Amino acid sequence: MGGSDNLGGADNQQERLVRIGWVTGFVDGEGCFSIGFARQKGGPNRVGYKLGLQVIHRFVVTQSESGVAALEELHELFGVGRIYRFQRHDNHRERLCQFIVNDRADLLETVIPFFEAHPLRSGKRADFEKFAQIMWMVGNGCHLTRDGLIEIVEIVETMNRRKPRQDLIRILRGHTPKVQDTGS
Repeated sequence: MGGSDNLGGADNQQERLVRIGWVTGFVDGEGCFSIGFARQKGGPNRVGYKLGLQVIHRFVVTQSESGVAALEELHELFGVGRIYRFQRHDNHRERLCQFIVNDRADLLETVIPFFEAHPLRSGKRADFEKFAQIMWMVGNGCHLTRDGLIEIVEIVETMNRRKPRQDLIRILRGHTPKVQDTGS
């Protein structure tokens, strides 16, 4: 894990614990573990999109431009992901910055183990646990079957105060012909 090497570089145990506490507290307040879906043309030759949906997974921490140093510290600590800067189109003058990790291997091998070893303390902990469960399911190919994808959608429905995903569940259960089932 890239992050554990960076955390191990702390001069002493107390400094390391303070830094870990800062990370978990910061992510509790400003982070998000999200799972989304994108419609993709499916087919038997498109392994990850057989059912017409791509599972999109992201760990994101957001700050305004003045807080980008905190995101840079997270990026250095974890050793994965990227920092993105976006122009805002609201009443804020500063750009919006996000530290994003969306690579499956980086999430499974770096981010998830860190937060399993150093649990979040807010309600975000439950979202993280569901996120980790879904990531392991995707890692094991569950998203490639209709039943597995339905299970993932049902878990996502309970995360991050999202709107119900009943339309996706209805489609996946065959109530509309838009999704092609190519088998397991």
